[in-house]
Amino acid sequence: MPNIRVRKETGLLYFDFQYLKVRCREQSLLEDSKPNRKKMQKVLDEILGKIKSHTFSYRDYFPRSKQLLAIELLENGSPPEPMPVRIDPYFKTQPAPISVLPAQVQANGPLFADFANQWYSEMEVGWKRSHRTTTRGVLDNSLIPQFGPRPVNEIKKCDILAFRSSLAKLPGIKNKESLSASRVNHIMTPLRMILTEAADRYEFAPAFINIKPLRVGKTDVQPFTMQEVQDILRTVRADFRNYYIVRFFTGTRTGEIDGLKWQYVDFERRTISIKETIVNDYEETPKTGESERDIQMSQMVFDALLAQHKVTGQGVYVFATSAGTPISHRNISKRVWYPLLRLLGLKKRVPYQTRHTYATLMLASGEAPEWIARQMGHTTTEMLFRVYSRFIPNLTRQDGSAFERLMAAQMQDQPHPIIDPQSLNEVSAHSGINPNSIGMNHLPKTQSRVTEKIDQAPELPEPETPKPPVTLPNTQINSSANAALIANPWLEIAKHSGLSVPPKADPIPPSDHPVGDLL
Repeated sequence: MPNIRVRKETGLLYFDFQYLKVRCREQSLLEDSKPNRKKMQKVLDEILGKIKSHTFSYRDYFPRSKQLLAIELLENGSPPEPMPVRIDPYFKTQPAPISVLPAQVQANGPLFADFANQWYSEMEVGWKRSHRTTTRGVLDNSLIPQFGPRPVNEIKKCDILAFRSSLAKLPGIKNKESLSASRVNHIMTPLRMILTEAADRYEFAPAFINIKPLRVGKTDVQPFTMQEVQDILRTVRADFRNYYIVRFFTGTRTGEIDGLKWQYVDFERRTISIKETIVNDYEETPKTGESERDIQMSQMVFDALLAQHKVTGQGVYVFATSAGTPISHRNISKRVWYPLLRLLGLKKRVPYQTRHTYATLMLASGEAPEWIARQMGHTTTEMLFRVYSRFIPNLTRQDGSAFERLMAAQMQDQPHPIIDPQSLNEVSAHSGINPNSIGMNHLPKTQSRVTEKIDQAPELPEPETPKPPVTLPNTQINSSANAALIANPWLEIAKHSGLSVPPKADPIPPSDHPVGDLL
């Protein structure tokens, strides 16, 4: 009778059914539990239904079974060849390949290579050409060679982490010792998407859980100064001066300026519309939806494009070869850009730094960050301040000086505590505080000035008749504070009554008076 059974020695479930008068027992990797039994029963019901309708194929469910060859001979109507008998210690009469454990593989998913190719064919319709090329390369060069022969559900978290570790040890480009964290993350992203989709479709626990991307360092921003920009524009070849003026003062990406067409240049409105871009020698839509934007021309950009129109205005592209085709940024970088930097003695930087230069110059000039973000195709201003603010003097002060100025302006007339030297010595004796570290020299400047005036003022004669008591505002005092640190109220009295020094009086323990009534 078909059933889902458990192997007592391992606690793992296995299929037990009959097909073509052959008893089939195929092991799984699932532990005995109600959810796992439910999953396997669902697969078994499907198998029995196909057997009944004569549409069952043993290979579709158990392609790695050692019984496959014999059963396929039966399916084709040929007499079965003698199967090699190997008595398993747990199933004395069953020559089944218990060690192969293929059933759970087919119950929960196909081989990684098969599913990865299927996933790619389903997803590529929504990708740009460049992304399709990149993802296909990751699958063919990294993921399928590593995981291709393995069933998707057998790939565990430890396998993923080991694979990522091996990637980090591979040599990188441009003579780097290892692959960058960014490149490793780009390889791991398709793997995460494939395994997550497979786990969802075939109902097994996803392995790609709690695996965070490697930490990627900050963007390498090395903008040019205004003086360096002027030196570049004065020295560059005349036929490329307009090109670099537009690059420096519009913040366009390399693909955007290389793919710029005259139909998107509006001299009347003084705008450049970014609608297309060149990526790997193919025309593409811009990087993101926000990248489709209108850039306002400055006067210098306007003049440069007018001059360029006399050269290439009859063609399609603003900056084109003699044949009218889009220019190649690799060729220009090699023949124009890097030789120019060497000639000027400037540090070698990629042409993309012209975009960073635009952002820093605009911020330094005081333009609104929201407007700059729109010009550059950013969704928010967050990237502007995170990436570029450190290059702008006084753009975002982080030294607390603004708060100091506010407090100096607002608190200069407020009373400050005066610490009696004798009381200070008593406090230091009990608390261990160095009395030399606390005192008049360490008080706020406003207090020091007020105290100095009081100390230097001539002593007034004692009044013959007592003045009426002065009512002070209710002053909140921490009841647990030491009596020696209680604020001196005579500063406020002297301020309003004209007294220069507080009258002498016998000290009264503060515990004899309620809080707020210090006289």
